[in-house]
Amino acid sequence: MGGLTERRPAAPVLVVGAGPVGLVVACELRRRDIPVRLVDAGRGHSAHSRANVVWPRNLELLDRIGVTGDLLDIGHRLAGTAFYSRGRRLATAWMSRLPDSPYPFALTLSQADTERVLRRRFAELGGTLEEGVRLTALDNTPGGPAVKLEHEGGRIEELEPGWLVGADGAHSTVRKELGIAYDGPPVDVSFAITDARLSTTLSEDLSHYCYAPSGAMVLGPMGDGVHRIALNVPHDAYDEGNPPPMEMFQQVVDDRAAGRSRIEELLWSGSFRVRVRIASAFRGERCFLVGDAAHVISPAGGQGMNTGMQDAFNLAWKLSGVIRGEFGEPILDSYDTERRAVSHDVARSTELLTKAGLVSTPAKVALRDAAFMAADRTGLFQRKIAPQLGQTAVSYDGDRHPRLPVMVSGADGPGDAPSRPGSGGWPAVDRDRHTVLLWPGRRTPPPDWQHTRDRLRRALPEGTPVLDLTRAVPKGLAAALGPGPAVAVVRPDGHLLARLDPRRPQETTHLLTRAAHLRSRP
Repeated sequence: MGGLTERRPAAPVLVVGAGPVGLVVACELRRRDIPVRLVDAGRGHSAHSRANVVWPRNLELLDRIGVTGDLLDIGHRLAGTAFYSRGRRLATAWMSRLPDSPYPFALTLSQADTERVLRRRFAELGGTLEEGVRLTALDNTPGGPAVKLEHEGGRIEELEPGWLVGADGAHSTVRKELGIAYDGPPVDVSFAITDARLSTTLSEDLSHYCYAPSGAMVLGPMGDGVHRIALNVPHDAYDEGNPPPMEMFQQVVDDRAAGRSRIEELLWSGSFRVRVRIASAFRGERCFLVGDAAHVISPAGGQGMNTGMQDAFNLAWKLSGVIRGEFGEPILDSYDTERRAVSHDVARSTELLTKAGLVSTPAKVALRDAAFMAADRTGLFQRKIAPQLGQTAVSYDGDRHPRLPVMVSGADGPGDAPSRPGSGGWPAVDRDRHTVLLWPGRRTPPPDWQHTRDRLRRALPEGTPVLDLTRAVPKGLAAALGPGPAVAVVRPDGHLLARLDPRRPQETTHLLTRAAHLRSRP
């Protein structure tokens, strides 16, 4: 049905889609007082859990917008993920043994609860979510996008926001209107999924990946006896009118799961078919894609929503800085290159995890099991798989910009106490600007360290956040900074930008100018 068309002044940023990823973008922008319009077509918010795990790295980043504490209050903590074959444990990836995160655990909770916390935070930051508003057309030009929004009742609104963020899911209208391709590797598997009340001998402190010749399944405790159960099924075995029944889940649990488990009640069940897709570009002029609009990956490892949230944080600190005049617009080019590369890395790792669970021939099963057990015995599983699952291993531009074990929370400034109980002792960097870390080395500082430090401070641009690491720091940070004196420039998201010689302060000054993509001021 047609409707009246109106024009209204546009906010600098229009975010389309109010799932967890769109909400994170909107909260980050509002936190810096950027006017945002957040619209959602109405996805029929379901009590069904969908994404149900938040990994350590994302708990760190969510503290930027002040919601980690609220999530911890309602979520269920997991110490790690155990892998089994025919009931025998092969290996365990322990989040609790990660040496470089203030949140050494995974948190399980329903996506509906995560969205509720984020919505409340967006409102606290002065934002208003507009539901029942659908983007129907987008004309993208170098000067900025022009869009049409259709409201419930048929009213059409035309506006020209300064920037557009498409967080509107795998079937993204924004991506289609931009003409961006959406392809991926040939991973095609169907899953049945449920949240169920379960009596089990398995630990409530671990998620359990169980492999059997008939297929794979995951049991993920969510607290109060509720478990997420996901397992592969034949294509088209179930549909919306024929949800997977309790008897099927119990039969597969009996066949594939370690320990002994009895399903007491299904809270809901459903099925879905996964095809991996990654957009060929995450940016088109002043329009950006985040979350499922940019990538859909295998649910193995619970990486999808977490990867999307990291898209949101990567984009939002850069975009807010550009809008506020603190960064030059070229810094936004790095959003596409950094996050697209990470998406391909995550897609590859989850593809391998998916395929590992679906091998069925005796020879391949024996090879997989032997590889998992050997990696566990040698510590390789803990060193490589645990950080990969926990997303603390994310690095940009190869290994040039690794994540550092620092807080990126809501502290008032570098060196202030982190905002979360239990995370004391972790240096807090500035959330919005590049921070300079002064590192005297692991041993006694050199005799001229005080002079070197003071000279560097005087050379830095006015207002540069500086954190003097003369006190004890986490082992992971000391290892990253190296044994000798150094100056490290850290991005607002906690990734290392560069490690430099503190005796050459002009190098640090030039780097900060280049990093912001601003012309040097006289």
